[in-house]
Amino acid sequence: MNKITLQNVLIPLITFTIIYIIWFESPSIMIENIIISIIIIIANYIEYKGKPFLALGFQREKFTTKNIFVLAPLLALGLFVFYVFILVPGITILTGVPIDYSSFDELKGNLPACLIALLVVWATAGFGEEIIFRGYFMRQFVKFFGESNISIVLNIVLLASFFGFMHSYQGITGQIVAGTVGALLALIFYLRKYDLWFIIAVHGFFDTIALICVYLGLV
Repeated sequence: MNKITLQNVLIPLITFTIIYIIWFESPSIMIENIIISIIIIIANYIEYKGKPFLALGFQREKFTTKNIFVLAPLLALGLFVFYVFILVPGITILTGVPIDYSSFDELKGNLPACLIALLVVWATAGFGEEIIFRGYFMRQFVKFFGESNISIVLNIVLLASFFGFMHSYQGITGQIVAGTVGALLALIFYLRKYDLWFIIAVHGFFDTIALICVYLGLV
């Protein structure tokens, strides 16, 4: 583990406090994840001496056509199939409560709204959530607690639980499902050696497939 300096502690502490205020103490706004992502980039710029993107996992050499436009969409499709046919039915049986998809009702059959939603989810979920949860939270955890098997398991489980909590608008089943998907995304991020471009693409294409299903009235 690298030596932890006072700066390495204070900057994340201040950043986490700001994130908490934006998420829980301020009025909810659609672009809050974008604002938080910008704050994280600024914090990383200070902490890592002008290399904020590399610290988050934006690795230029891994931004390839094969990774982003072939492997990521295929993995997203496989993850979505698992989500639809195994994860959601299984968790629904466990809780006895279906996922609350009511917040997406206005998108059914509404192409203009779906196109706008597509841009929003790529910005706030694909980029925003991955920068926050995987690029920042997960990487900060590794910085402080290392990469032992126990540390990585705790890292994934704790952040996945919080990720699920942040999807409480989908009900208890939605929270558990989102947390499980978050854990899988975190595992992929770790196995890909913290390749943030790739996990952003997987998340973005996963949500794109989901939006297509919503538009077609399949969910």
